[in-house]
Amino acid sequence: MSDFTTRLPKNLYRAEQVRELDRIAIEDKGIAGFELMQAAAAASFNALQEQWPQIRHLMVFVGSGNNGGDGYVIAALAKDAGIGAEVIQVAESSKLTGDAKLAYEMAQEKQVPMHLFSESASIAETDHAHTVVVDALLGTGIDREVAGDYALAITRINAMQCPVVAIDIPSGLSADTGKCLGSAIEADLTVSFIGMKQGLLTCQGRDFAGEIVYDSLDVPEDVFTGKSSPTPSATRIDINDATRHLLPRRRSSHKGNHGHVVVIGGDYGYGGAALMAAEAAQRSGSGLVSVITRSQHRSAILARRPELMVLGTEDDDTETDELVKKATVIVIGPGLGNNKWARQLLQSALSGQQAEGTPLVVDADGLNLLAERVESGAPIKRSNWIMTPHPGEAASLLNTSVAEVQSDRFSAVAKLAEFWGGACLLKGSGSLICSEAHNNAIYLCTEGNPGMATGGMGDVLTGIAASLVGQGMELTDALCCAVSIHGEAADLAMANGGERGMTATDLFPYIRQLVNPSLN
Repeated sequence: MSDFTTRLPKNLYRAEQVRELDRIAIEDKGIAGFELMQAAAAASFNALQEQWPQIRHLMVFVGSGNNGGDGYVIAALAKDAGIGAEVIQVAESSKLTGDAKLAYEMAQEKQVPMHLFSESASIAETDHAHTVVVDALLGTGIDREVAGDYALAITRINAMQCPVVAIDIPSGLSADTGKCLGSAIEADLTVSFIGMKQGLLTCQGRDFAGEIVYDSLDVPEDVFTGKSSPTPSATRIDINDATRHLLPRRRSSHKGNHGHVVVIGGDYGYGGAALMAAEAAQRSGSGLVSVITRSQHRSAILARRPELMVLGTEDDDTETDELVKKATVIVIGPGLGNNKWARQLLQSALSGQQAEGTPLVVDADGLNLLAERVESGAPIKRSNWIMTPHPGEAASLLNTSVAEVQSDRFSAVAKLAEFWGGACLLKGSGSLICSEAHNNAIYLCTEGNPGMATGGMGDVLTGIAASLVGQGMELTDALCCAVSIHGEAADLAMANGGERGMTATDLFPYIRQLVNPSLN
């Protein structure tokens, strides 16, 4: 887990909702808008001083709105603190109104040097030692691609060889989706206020935000909890949310109390996928784990994990359906392929699920085969399954493009849950979970790191989720816990050996540690 994410709030909001929180604070609670602006500027100035204590000069890029107003006040605070500051105005001061105009006048009173961006080409960060750039160009209200001088200013800032702090959100990043709107500031630090913007934590948000500091500006708690307060659009989850579900076992428990996971998959050449899912289920606490796979994989699987039970589909006495009936939870998809063999096994899993009411976890090729039913006009919707697509698989399941999925991941995961039912995951940076059983609430996980961009990680996640379901956890809770455990295990593996070169099986020792929180 990144250290800074533990300090972020759980409630996440869209830009429109944050504006409503601002309105409640100003109109209903009587807090002056300029007072909030000064508080935001002070929080930002304190955060950048803590991050870069050697700072001697600020270059503050400002726009025409309240985000620019924050920048003017920051420049004034720097002058008071004996730190050099200059303001680069992308919008002329004549366009300023309200609180932003008051902020400009405050900077004027402090005699902060100001330059129009169009006339500032000769100003360089190398003119001053220990310079920090402040991005106060655009706030959360932008909903279209950045253009004109704002785009030019963003390009210039990104090319500078000095650290950048973004005020509230990196300019050019969508607060709602985390999508880069043409161009966006690549910040080293982002200081966000009042409501935590959901877009900072998913899609491209983490690429542009850098480290994130949140400050409530000490507004009253009932700004967030009052009758007229907006309901958070999503909830942030991490390993701390998972541990409360992992209760100690009864002293009298036996293997039959902790679920029988049956993993179906592993076509020729892909036996490792089914094996990793099965071993992940073991490491997560399953009482029994069986694998239905190609017969030629049996020896290799048993050599690796003799505790597994392996049924080979090419054996004359194979009874796939009978084993499926014994399952507490079924996994279908890891290494399954898309041939006749795969389709027969998928049908066996779907029939077994329907006949016995057995929960089903669908991943990888299982998702791709289900997506074919969308094209044929015969999709199915079930309440007792978990679906774990990455953006490409989600695009197929929704009959759309990857670009469309990534343009609004929150909308995409909600559509997955609506269309397919059950508990649905949309993988990626800031993985999202949604289910109808939880009233379509959306959960965003802040665990994990880029070292997870390697083959087999999804198989391990699938095994964890199936194991938790088999041990009696409700589907959505199991999925949220699994994603958090999976990401935190990867973070621990990263801390031990770095991101590059991490493999999916590197997570196993940490998974076992994390599902036993009493030992941590």
